[in-house]
Amino acid sequence: MEHHTITINGNHLAFNPGETILEIAQRNKIEIPTLCHLKHTTPTHTCKICQVEIKGEDCLVESCATEAKHGMMVFTESSKVIQARREAITKLLSSGNHNCAAREVDAADWTSFQLKVLKNDMAEELCPVWGDCELQDLAYRYQVKTRQLPTKECKYETERANPFIIRDFSRCILCGRCVKACREIQVNNAIEFGYTGADLKIIAKDDMTLKNSDCVFCGECLQACPVGALVPDKPFRDGRFKDTQKTRTTCSFCGVGCQMDVFVQDNKIVKINGADSDLAPNHASLCVKGRFGYEFVSSPERLTRPLIKKDGKQVDASWDEALDLVAKKLLSVKSESGPDSIGVLTSARITNEDNYIAQKFTRAVLKTNNIDHCARL
Repeated sequence: MEHHTITINGNHLAFNPGETILEIAQRNKIEIPTLCHLKHTTPTHTCKICQVEIKGEDCLVESCATEAKHGMMVFTESSKVIQARREAITKLLSSGNHNCAAREVDAADWTSFQLKVLKNDMAEELCPVWGDCELQDLAYRYQVKTRQLPTKECKYETERANPFIIRDFSRCILCGRCVKACREIQVNNAIEFGYTGADLKIIAKDDMTLKNSDCVFCGECLQACPVGALVPDKPFRDGRFKDTQKTRTTCSFCGVGCQMDVFVQDNKIVKINGADSDLAPNHASLCVKGRFGYEFVSSPERLTRPLIKKDGKQVDASWDEALDLVAKKLLSVKSESGPDSIGVLTSARITNEDNYIAQKFTRAVLKTNNIDHCARL
């Protein structure tokens, strides 16, 4: 069997024919920064951040679109590469309203610098994703200074008419990740590049608002956006600099079992993202319910104990008391009117396994086929 090897930063790595330099690097935990690249989609060739140097080649190449060749020697952080990335970052920062406040700050002073920003009451003036922006991270990493004010006024107004997503065109770097997420990951085909030249923008249908387009508000574009061009309608602005706990969990809205990361501050969910793109069954994708439907978790109206009716009023009860009452009532109705006088409704909010047990209970214990599912209601 023929072996194929490539050398990246002195590391000799095996690869399969057809793999790109970026794929090999990511698999071997070698970081190559990107902005327009979105895993499991075709390259967009827009940001030029992932360029690397190949020994013997005059020009840098895009690692996301360059297939590896046996014996290839790659350098991901050469002086030539760093200079090209700094130029690309500068160009992106100058393309719109990117007041990242990046300065030549030592890594050890980064946290204290963030606190100074807060103490100087600058937080309200900053981008909603300040401190959680890939472009800002790259500007800091490669020590690219930015301006506090946009270098030019955006001709497109911020779109706030949508129920879940704010579109700030002044911060869009036209990387195309949102388009790839919509068209190649979710296959909704709701957004695309529109117009040309200086008028280029991401549009929905005939340049409609998302609310009036084919968008289903799955939020895949929101998660893919590397900057502050797409933000939640209710972003956790006040909590950006608080400690955030990320917990991997399973979505509770249906029985599919989508994996997601829940971000919690002060014991309250403030954000949800789809988990790792390589993790089944959803591969980082979520529907509108899974991504945005989390306020019920901390709602003061949530029931925390079973309720039973006494003297015409709903009162708290223990689980044993509630279950005993249900069993007694079911047996009474079955005895007096027969099993087909009973019907059972199950829920999409529980697992497939629980729904299966519910139908077995209905048919085997209650002796009726009268069972339906709330997804049909």
